[in-house]
Amino acid sequence: MGPGAWKLSLLLFLTFWTCSQALAKNPILSRIRRATENDGDNKRCSYTFLVPEQKITGPICAARGYTTDKDRVTRLDVAAVRDLLSKQRRETETLKLVVDVDGNLVNEMKLLRKESRNMNSRVTQLYMQLLHEIIRKRDNSLELAQLETRILNATTESLRLASRYRDLEAKYAALSAVVNNQSALIGELEERCAQVYSRRHDHPPLGPPLVQVVPENIPVNVPRFTNEIQRDNARFSRERGSRSGPAPTSGSIEKPIQRNFSTEGPFRDCLDAQEAGHSTSGMYLIKPDEADRPVQVWCEQDIDNGGWTVLQTRKDGSVNFFRNWENYKSGFGNIDGEYWLGLESIYSLGRQSDYKLLIELEDWMGKKVYAQYGSFHLEPASQDYRLRLGTYQGNAGDSLSSHNGKQFTTLDRDKDAFSGNCAHFHKGGWWYNACGQTNLNGVWYNGGVYRSKFQDGIFWADYGGGFYSMKSVRMMIRPID
Repeated sequence: MGPGAWKLSLLLFLTFWTCSQALAKNPILSRIRRATENDGDNKRCSYTFLVPEQKITGPICAARGYTTDKDRVTRLDVAAVRDLLSKQRRETETLKLVVDVDGNLVNEMKLLRKESRNMNSRVTQLYMQLLHEIIRKRDNSLELAQLETRILNATTESLRLASRYRDLEAKYAALSAVVNNQSALIGELEERCAQVYSRRHDHPPLGPPLVQVVPENIPVNVPRFTNEIQRDNARFSRERGSRSGPAPTSGSIEKPIQRNFSTEGPFRDCLDAQEAGHSTSGMYLIKPDEADRPVQVWCEQDIDNGGWTVLQTRKDGSVNFFRNWENYKSGFGNIDGEYWLGLESIYSLGRQSDYKLLIELEDWMGKKVYAQYGSFHLEPASQDYRLRLGTYQGNAGDSLSSHNGKQFTTLDRDKDAFSGNCAHFHKGGWWYNACGQTNLNGVWYNGGVYRSKFQDGIFWADYGGGFYSMKSVRMMIRPID
C-alpha cells in the first residue's frame, strides 16, 4: 500500500471515531443510531462520505436508502445540531468572557478588601492618635491649672512675706532707735562715772595705752569705714541657721541644729578622732582625761594634716563675747558658728598632752595669715587660767607673746596689770597685760577699720594695728608631733 492509501485509512478511522463519540454525546445522533439498530440485526449501517469542494467542518453520516421512520436523521437535524453546536460554542466563548470579567472583578474585589483592611488599620491608628492627643491636652490643661494654682499660692505667699518684711523693717528701725538711745545713755553714764571717779581720785581715769604699732602691711583697701557693731542676730539666724549668743549670765555652750556631726566618741581630742578614721571637719564629742563631762568641739581636719581642736571662732558677730567669768569658764556660743570652748575645757585638754597653738587670721581683703606657738597650756582655775606659750613662728607677727604668763580677765574679775579693767575698755575677756597687743574676743566690727574711743575691736597689733578689726579669727590646738 502506498502512502495515499494509509492516509485515506487513517482519515476513515478518525471520522468513524468522531461519529461514534458524537452519537454517544448528542441525543439526535443517538436517535439516528437507535433508528439504525431498529432495522434488525441483519441490517447494517452504511455510510457515504461526501467530499464537497467547500470545506466541511465535520463528518456527515447518512443512512442508505429512504425511510419514513420518525427517528431517521435528516440534513435538517444535522443543521440543527450544527446550529446548536455553534450556539453552544458562542455561549462557551461568552462564558469565558464572563469568567475573565468575573476573575478581574474578583481580583479587584480582593484588592479592594485589602485596601479596606489597610484603611481600617489606618483609621484605627488615627483614632488612637486622636485619643492620645485628647488625653494629653486634658493632662496639659490639668497641669496648667495646677501651675496657675501654685503661681497664685506663691504670689499670695510673696505678698504675705513682703508684708512681714515691712513689719520686720519697722521693728528693726524701732530696735535701732532703742540701741542708739541706749548707746547714748551708756556714753552719758560713762561720762558721769568718769566725773565721779575724777572727784574721788582728784584726776580723771585714763584708758589703757593705745597700741602704737602701725604695721607696714596694714590692709588699706577696706570695703568701708564704719564703727557699726553687727548685732542683727535675726539676719544671722536666717543666713546660718544658728541662734544668737546667750545672755551674759548664762554659761553653757548652745547646741544648734547639728550638721557634720559624728555620733561616735567621745575622743580625747580631734587628733584622736582623726586617728580613729574621721577625716572630715565637723562637730565631734571629746572628753579630756581629767574632764568631768564630754563637750562638743569643732575639729578642723582640712589644714596642716588635720587633727586641730578649735578653741575659739569669730567670723560674723552673731555671738556676744562681752561675758562674765562664769561664761568664759564654761563656754558659750554655737559650735558651727562663733563660740568659745571654755577655760576649764581648754585647761583639761592641755593637761593630757603637749600641745601647740595655731591662730588663723583673715582680713577684709580675704587674705589669711597665721601665728603658731610651739607650746600652749593653761594653769588651773586657782591661778586664774594663766597663759603659757612657747616660741612663735608665722607671717602675722607676734602679738601674743606679750600676754604670756598673764591671768585671764573678765568684766567681773580683774586680773590684768592695768590700773583699770581692760575687759571693760576692750569689751571682752582675755589674758590682758596692760592691756596688750591683741584682743581676739573683742567686738566684731564690719569693714575692718573702725572708730571707737578705745581699741575694742578684734585686732592683732602686728597685722593691721589696734583700729583694724579682723574679719575672722580661729584659735586651735593639736598635740606636738
